[in-house]
Amino acid sequence: MCGIGGLVYTRGTPSCGQDMLDRMAAALQHRGPDGAHFARFPHADLIHTRLSIIDIAGGDQPLSAGSGTLIANGEIYNDPETRAEIGPDHFKTGSDCESPLRLWERHGADFPRHLRGMYAIALYDSAQDELLLCRDSFGIKPLYFTEFDGGVAFASEPAVLLAAGLAPRTESSSARDELLQLQFTTGRETIFKGISRVLPGETLRIVQGRILDRQRLSPLPSRPDTRHILTEEAALARLDDALMNSVQAHERADVPFGLFLSGGIDSASLLTAMSRLPRPEKLRTWTAVFDARNAADEADAATALARAAQTEHQTVRITAAMVWQHLPAIAACMDDPAADYAIIPTWFLAREAARDVRVILSGEGGDELFAGYGRYRSAVRPWWQGGRRMWRQGMFDRLDTLRHRPTHWRDGLLAAEMCAANAPTRLSAVQSVDIAEWLPNDLLLKLDRCLMAHGLEGRTPLLDPVVADLAWQLPDTLRVRDDKGKWLLRRWLEQHCPAARPFAPKQGFTVPIGTWIAQDGARLGQLVAQQDCIQEIARPERVRALFQAAAGRKTGPAAWTLLFYALWHRTHIHGLAPAGDVFETLNQPL
Repeated sequence: MCGIGGLVYTRGTPSCGQDMLDRMAAALQHRGPDGAHFARFPHADLIHTRLSIIDIAGGDQPLSAGSGTLIANGEIYNDPETRAEIGPDHFKTGSDCESPLRLWERHGADFPRHLRGMYAIALYDSAQDELLLCRDSFGIKPLYFTEFDGGVAFASEPAVLLAAGLAPRTESSSARDELLQLQFTTGRETIFKGISRVLPGETLRIVQGRILDRQRLSPLPSRPDTRHILTEEAALARLDDALMNSVQAHERADVPFGLFLSGGIDSASLLTAMSRLPRPEKLRTWTAVFDARNAADEADAATALARAAQTEHQTVRITAAMVWQHLPAIAACMDDPAADYAIIPTWFLAREAARDVRVILSGEGGDELFAGYGRYRSAVRPWWQGGRRMWRQGMFDRLDTLRHRPTHWRDGLLAAEMCAANAPTRLSAVQSVDIAEWLPNDLLLKLDRCLMAHGLEGRTPLLDPVVADLAWQLPDTLRVRDDKGKWLLRRWLEQHCPAARPFAPKQGFTVPIGTWIAQDGARLGQLVAQQDCIQEIARPERVRALFQAAAGRKTGPAAWTLLFYALWHRTHIHGLAPAGDVFETLNQPL
């Protein structure tokens, strides 16, 4: 896993100085602590910072072939098959990122259609003065760009473009409202004016410093083929093949790796598949547990699973004191903001795992592909049986906290719902919306930033074309049955790991953020209420009252969202580094 960045210029625009490239490389250093390399051309500059995972000795980038030069952040899981097809004599390195370069030589701008993996790629053709920016179809790996008078700049994170002065530290009020109401932002435009996302599955073609063309690949088959899903037994056999195929591919690495284990269905399925593969040493697993009264967690279930699989298991206990000490740094790593409090355990788990491994497998995507969320079951019921629209209420609806009620915060979701209107079933449609927006702009973004903050690569075997194609062919009855989601995945786990008790009631995995905030609500509320960004959007007296009532089911997440936003704003809009713990940072004058 690595960091990439660069600029392509219009004709007549002078290239930037080395000092700007150095600033970009410094901002990318946490994504690639093993070294920075540059490639400079008359009309383009490329930067690559490396986290060595495969071909540690010989895999430095940029990689070149003919007039093409490539930098990439990602892993290409069909690299062995691609090498066999093209011929090993055509390859100069053992790096899996050489495969996209060789496929480009054969297929031009269509080369992403032949990739299986997670990636953000920049490929510059010096002969044509053409840059291709490509992102994997699920959006596992991030990529951003900004257009300026002299061309286009791009990077793995918006913070890199901000640090280099290539975009202003100015936020979009509409994206801010979306963040407050949804806890993430949707679509192409980020919260920073002028900085855009390369969309999942998109390839931008930039010629002579101007964007000329966009193509996009979907992560899901357009027409599911259910001919081979005749019985539940047949579906289970195909699921077994798909899971084992994907996990084996995702384990390819020349460095140690491990697994985040929650005790839920998704991570238990990964652990079960991983335990069936040979390995030279014990697998390492990590689980988070919260030091708060009545905090729901599945640490006991995770520990039992780890014991059954004979892993080297560690439970990471997270306390309120730890959260208040490190939360400014956690918010700082979320430059493209997602106010999902699951960033807290993810960050602490990554900090601990980074002591022993460089690659983490994680279960993101299982709920979206196999229909695990309760809101799916609600959304597909008729209205007279309690059916309701997904994301129908915003975080601050009916709380009387904001100065003005946001009116267009659902526009991005509405666009995704319109795109999903042709899905084969209502269940598929609501899953498609989450796969298009919630997954890349919250869950995967959280995983990427929290792991990369500690120099870790995150891999998601459930978000693999082999698994996704199978999941999307399943009839609704193999996704949801007896009011339980992920039916087929539960049945598979029941066969291969009964100790997981996949049909037993689950406690859930909830961060007790409301409880923690309420313990010091008066102090936190006062500090948050006095921030300029909060005073602009909310009434201070209502903010203070919200924090003192933060133990409530609705007030807790709302108070957390304002706390996260206040910390995020100081770092990414005002450009201030964290100044200690939460209390010291919020008390620091602007």
